[in-house]
Amino acid sequence: MAYGSTKTPKPLVVELTDRRALEAWQPADDEVVAKARELKEQALLDFGMQASVIASWLYTKCHHQIPTTAIDTAAVMASGDGTCLLLYNPDFFVALGLDGVKFVLFHEARHLIQRHLFADAELRADPVFTLAAEVTINHVAMKRLGRSELPLVRRTDPETGEVTEEPTGVDPRKIHALYVADLDEQGLEPLPYDDFILTDALVYAELKRMKDPPVPPPLCVHLVLGDGTGENDGLDPETVARISSEVLRGVLLSARRGMRLAREELLELLKRTDGATDAATKMWGDLGAGFLRGETQKTRRVDWWQQWLIDVLSSKLRDGERLVYPKKRGALLATLGHDPMLARRGQERTKVVVVAYDTSGSMPGHVIEWLTELVGHTDGVEAHWLSFDGALMPFKPGERVYGGGGTDFQQVADYVEGRLSVAGHRFDESVDAVLMLTDGYAPAITPAEPDKWIWLITEGGDEWPERHDPPMACHRVTTGDR
Repeated sequence: MAYGSTKTPKPLVVELTDRRALEAWQPADDEVVAKARELKEQALLDFGMQASVIASWLYTKCHHQIPTTAIDTAAVMASGDGTCLLLYNPDFFVALGLDGVKFVLFHEARHLIQRHLFADAELRADPVFTLAAEVTINHVAMKRLGRSELPLVRRTDPETGEVTEEPTGVDPRKIHALYVADLDEQGLEPLPYDDFILTDALVYAELKRMKDPPVPPPLCVHLVLGDGTGENDGLDPETVARISSEVLRGVLLSARRGMRLAREELLELLKRTDGATDAATKMWGDLGAGFLRGETQKTRRVDWWQQWLIDVLSSKLRDGERLVYPKKRGALLATLGHDPMLARRGQERTKVVVVAYDTSGSMPGHVIEWLTELVGHTDGVEAHWLSFDGALMPFKPGERVYGGGGTDFQQVADYVEGRLSVAGHRFDESVDAVLMLTDGYAPAITPAEPDKWIWLITEGGDEWPERHDPPMACHRVTTGDR
């Protein structure tokens, strides 16, 4: 989505997903670009520290953040090749200053999430819904960023040198005042501002009651691209859905782990959007967001430790790339004026995972079955299975696992790191991840590569690995029911 003023945007001059064309189009002065980039980086840092976890996570997905004068303001593009781009006009960012840049970037992030939650094309094509989105997003932006006014853009008249400041964007309070006047004229009862702004769906419904809603000209690059139809607007639905779901799931996990800012922001977003449409309700249910309000969906159950493990394991097993520089092709590209490119060469090796079960106590069978299925169905993974208590016992899935007394984590580390032989066999693989399912009650250890270890602590166990120095990936698993 692109943040703009109430003026009609200029026609597009380049393809907004062509990164090279965007960077080259009438670039601003180097000093302006550097200042704009500095403001953008500071704003994103502030999001992660104190303002918006959602925005912070979302912009980590925008691997290409391009200063360009091909657009007037700023925009987030989600292209059909699966990439997400942040485009920003350097002159606009410098004219806004840091607080204004934070406001605009928050606005953009919220637009993308709202696009995910309200994905119906007919709804997006309704100009009243577009206005409602601007009203609700700017209200939330001012509230979360501690602002009482819209950001001001400072402009200097090139002829007179006169400096002027004007607000940019839709002011929710002014829209509410117009709404009150319209309904009063019709003899209808308007809602006070605090009730009017309560949820996104309510703002839309109340604006539809107006005889003449104050629909502004297109504020957004995507409205120009989509020609007001809600389709072909530069926001590929699959890319938006994937990125938004990854962001919301990641922030939900942070909230589940006790991050106050993540919990507060998600509760506010959930309150504003849940129940607005069947699709939005289903999305929140699929994400398992009900735990934020102490609720559980009757039709679905989300084990957060399982989702956490999938995310952590996938990050440790992310496909690598062997990159080489092709000399002949590189020389040809340079001659033709193109940037040199790296090429992939060679096949990736199979990833090696060791799964170790603490059998000193009672280990729930359904947890072992789930882990077996997860690891066994992960592409390109070679799994090695261990059970341990006071001794180490390799096994194969489906075999009976025996346990006794005592627990010794060090023997697992010694085996994985090649120092311990079991039944005359020494482990000589290079491991990518070690999964430890245990209650945690045993002397702490420091593996040679602690970043590769993932500890799943059963209910009532000791989560010492996350307090360890260095800390290791650690999560409490749910084992009380199926």
